[in-house]
Amino acid sequence: LPLICVCGGLSYTATFLHMNDNSGTLLNFFMPSFLSSAAFTCRSLAKPSLTVRRPFNLSHGTTTLGFIFQGGVIAAADTRASAGGLVACPFVHKISPIHSHLVVTSSGSGADCMLWERILRREIRLYQLRHSRCLSICGTAKLLSFMLHPFKGTDVCVALTLCGWDKELIYVCSDGARLQGDIFSVGSGSPYAYGILDGSLRWSLSNEEAISLAREAVFRATHRDAYSGNHVDLFHITAQGWTNTLSAVGMFDTV
Repeated sequence: LPLICVCGGLSYTATFLHMNDNSGTLLNFFMPSFLSSAAFTCRSLAKPSLTVRRPFNLSHGTTTLGFIFQGGVIAAADTRASAGGLVACPFVHKISPIHSHLVVTSSGSGADCMLWERILRREIRLYQLRHSRCLSICGTAKLLSFMLHPFKGTDVCVALTLCGWDKELIYVCSDGARLQGDIFSVGSGSPYAYGILDGSLRWSLSNEEAISLAREAVFRATHRDAYSGNHVDLFHITAQGWTNTLSAVGMFDTV
């Protein structure tokens, strides 16, 4: 199903291809209308494709986190996009709203994360239009996991943490893994963020204490992780929806 959605959006004049997987299940694919598309696909699936080597290696890093407390769900992240030793962009939104009660934190390849967030947002909207209700957070995580699993073993690099109401926190990565918990931190700065969260996080935190804790955890990570920095982007998700605040990292120098 996910490949149908992704490939079907590439061309309005697509051909329809029937194939069987190893279990004998019939798979239906919409193929773009380039020359001999069916033959090209069968040739590509017959033998492993060659991996195109990048001209140079790029190291990526980030710090994202999410946790649940009595006042809702907190999602926080830095805003630095890195490419090796280069700060590619100091102001990148690594937390993206999907709908009024769900946001996702992203880490991995920037292009891959933005693509899959757009695909997820589209699928959630289509589900809402078809069924006149919003898909649950668990259902959204399962859908995303199913869509990502066919890309296991490829160069797709996506790690998304779904933070939504009713107090759900689910981590999904590009190999299709799906984990549910009360606290997640993902990225190169996550060990430092966990050090702050594990020492101070508790269920009874007030809203102000939870927001301050999340900011400090990202702030401390940016001082130890070279690939994280610049600002702290933060979302608070409650029954009324999400609210967003953005703070400069430097304001926490006295914390």
